[in-house]
Amino acid sequence: MPEKQLSLAELRSSIDSIDDRIMRLLNERAHFVLEVGKLKQSQSRDFHVPNREREIYERLTSENPGPFSNEALKSVFREIISASLALEAPMRVAFLGPKATFSHLATMEQFGLSAELVPQKSIPAVFEEVEKDRALYGVVPVENSTEGVISHTLDMFMESELKIQSEILLEVSHYLLSKTGRMEDIKKVYSHPQPLAQCRNWLEENLPHIPVVDVASTTMAAQIVSEDYSAAAIASEYAASVYDLKVVRERIEDQVNNFTRFLVIGKKLTDSSGDDKTSLMFAVKDEPGILYRMLEPFAGRGVNLCKIESRPMKKKAWEYIFFLDLVGHITDPIVEAAVQELKGYCQFVKLLGSYPRSK
Repeated sequence: MPEKQLSLAELRSSIDSIDDRIMRLLNERAHFVLEVGKLKQSQSRDFHVPNREREIYERLTSENPGPFSNEALKSVFREIISASLALEAPMRVAFLGPKATFSHLATMEQFGLSAELVPQKSIPAVFEEVEKDRALYGVVPVENSTEGVISHTLDMFMESELKIQSEILLEVSHYLLSKTGRMEDIKKVYSHPQPLAQCRNWLEENLPHIPVVDVASTTMAAQIVSEDYSAAAIASEYAASVYDLKVVRERIEDQVNNFTRFLVIGKKLTDSSGDDKTSLMFAVKDEPGILYRMLEPFAGRGVNLCKIESRPMKKKAWEYIFFLDLVGHITDPIVEAAVQELKGYCQFVKLLGSYPRSK
């Protein structure tokens, strides 16, 4: 006998029943979370352990049979974990604001909606919030795949003792937004200099004679345009919903795979996850062949270098500080040995953090 086809009402009833079970299980999970919180408090342990989150995501996605996608599964559990952490203690996270910027989106992606996300006016202000214990973590941009490094962030590491806790790779898609949604109404375009640079070719081709105005953030651009029917903003799709704007054109960035890398900063070094990246800052001695020799400790041990960047030393003209990213954790024997050898060629070496590599 063929199986009976369930009616729409019966299917919805089954879904409601499953939702009820999910709700009960979430509350059961919350009770265990509270017990964990009490145990951590009694043992004076950190209430937030990033590697534990990573283990949860990796275990669930590796065992996921579908059809629910791994990305959707991770999004759901990010909010479950965020709400659970809020039960243990309020988690305050500072980010380069204002709200609806890409920094805000990256912070929400990392910490969920139950964390207390606090916008700051500048990158130094984000560092200060964490240094003065007004926030547990901070989120700052460090580089874009199209426009390169954000120098203000690197400069802050010269002065700060904060450590990198993790990295966030956010795919950045730029939207042209306006009140009317019509291209012919646009007489001026507002945005932050970075998105404007990332959309330069599109603007020249599609709006060649329209003035472009730099503002402090994509959110400020959206705010201005929300009150001006003759203007458009380049901002995130999320900004359209926040400021009641319509999408004129979507994904107008010149380069596909346009990513911005963000760093999560905090006060402690993170434990090894088994798939890590280490960031260093150092200044070399002024000697012939020194740039070659500073790479030898890593090349000789087969340590993969991901990135090297130089910045001028502010206190000495024509001298430079180098920023280096490598694969591995500082506690890995070959990484530790390479860094120790590097110190022999340097005026100083500073560990900025060892942290899980973003997938």
